Amino acid sequence: MRPLFTNRKRRLTAAVYASVVCALVGSSILYGLMAVSKAPGAPQLSDTAFPIVEPTVRYGVALDTFTVSQDTIQYGQTLSDILLGLGLEPQQAFDIAGNFNDMLDVRNLRAGRTYELLDDADTEGPDFLVYAPTVYRYLRLDLQNTGRDKYQEMPVKLAERLAAGTIESSLWNAMVGAGHSFALTDKMEDALQWSVDFYHVQKGDAFQLVYEQEYVHDTEAGFGRVRAARYSTGGKDIYAFYFESEDGSQSGYFGLDGQPMKSTFLKAPVRYSRISSSYNLRRFHPVQRRIKPHLGTDYAAPYGTPIVAVADGTVSRAGRTGGNGIFVKLHHDKRFDTQYLHMQRRAPGITVGKRVSQGDVIGYVGSTGLATGPHVCFRFWDNGKQVDHTRMDFQDSEPMPEAYLPEYFAVRDLYLDKLNSVGSPVEGPAK
Repeated sequence: MRPLFTNRKRRLTAAVYASVVCALVGSSILYGLMAVSKAPGAPQLSDTAFPIVEPTVRYGVALDTFTVSQDTIQYGQTLSDILLGLGLEPQQAFDIAGNFNDMLDVRNLRAGRTYELLDDADTEGPDFLVYAPTVYRYLRLDLQNTGRDKYQEMPVKLAERLAAGTIESSLWNAMVGAGHSFALTDKMEDALQWSVDFYHVQKGDAFQLVYEQEYVHDTEAGFGRVRAARYSTGGKDIYAFYFESEDGSQSGYFGLDGQPMKSTFLKAPVRYSRISSSYNLRRFHPVQRRIKPHLGTDYAAPYGTPIVAVADGTVSRAGRTGGNGIFVKLHHDKRFDTQYLHMQRRAPGITVGKRVSQGDVIGYVGSTGLATGPHVCFRFWDNGKQVDHTRMDFQDSEPMPEAYLPEYFAVRDLYLDKLNSVGSPVEGPAK
C-alpha cells in the first residue's frame, strides 16, 4: 500500500506544479501583451448619440425648465395689482410685495417697463417674477414664497472700441452721423471737460476715441471709460489718456506730456445744454424789457438736469429771491466765488456751510425767479468782481512725478497708435 500512496502523491504534486507553471507563464505573456499595447482612448460619442445641450442660465435659474412670458407694467398699476392678477391670495401678495420693498424701492417699478414670469409646469402658478430696473441688474421675486428671492448685478464684459467724427454743425450730429450713441459724447466730455469748451465747437473740429463698450449677455449695454481721446480744434490737438500707475498713486486723465487734465474749474456746471445767453454788459432783458447788464452765462437745459459744482468749495449762500429764484452760491478760496440761479430745487443737504467737491450735484435746472424757460444762470466772481468765466485760463493740477513718466508714456504710445488708426492729428505726429 505504501508505494501506491507515494505514487498518487507524486502525481498530485506534479499536477500542482504544472498548474503553477502554466499560471506564471500565462501571466508573463499577458503582462508582455499589456506592455506593448496602447492604452484605450477616451470614450467617444457615436454619430447617432444625442448632442450635449448647454442649459440657458439666466436670472440664476435654467430657463429651459420654465415657460417664460413677458408683460408690461401699466400706468397706475402697482405690484400688488400684478400679483393679485396672477391669482395670489391677498396675504401672499402682501408678503411678496414686502419682500420686493426690502430689496428695491417700489418707486423703481415704473409704467412702460416690462417684467417676465417664469412658470414651472410641476408647480401650481408661476414660480418667479423677474424685473430689471436697469440693464445691469435684476430682481427675482419668488412667487412660491420659498425664500428664493434675489437681487443681483448682471455680469458685464468690456471690449475696446474706436470712434471718430468731424463736426459739420454740432457735436450731437457728428456723433450720431458717425453711427454712435449720444451717450458716448458724455463719456468724451468726462475725459476732456477741463480743456475743451463743448459749448463753442466749430465746423471742422474732429475727434477720435478709444472707449470701453459694455456687454450684458453679449448684448451692447452702455459705455465704460474713455481710455484715450483726441479733440482737434483751432489748429491744435487736445489729448486725454486715462492712466493708473501700478502702485495706484497716480490715476486720472493726463495730456500728451503727462500733465494732469484736471484743472481747478470745470468749463460749465451742466451737461446736455447750450449757451442761451452769454456774459453781456448791454443785454436786453427778455422779462424786464430793458437794457440791463447780464453778468453771467445762461445754460439752457431740460427741467431737472443736474447742476454740479465747478470746483471744490463751501456753500456760502442758499435760498430764494424774486429775481434769482432758487439759488446756491459757493465760496472756493480767497479769490473765487460762483453762483447758480433759477434752480428747480436744491439737492438734498445743500445748505450754508456744506462742503462740496468738484462735480457734486448741488441742484437741478428750473425756471424759478425771472426766467422765461428752464436754464441755469452761472455767475463767476474773481476777487469780488463778476467776470466772464469763459475767458478765464485756470491753472492745472500738480504735474505727474517724473518717476512715473516712463510707465505713463508706454500706455500713451499704445493708445496713440489706436487713435491714429482712425484719424490723424492736425499738429503732426506726436513726439
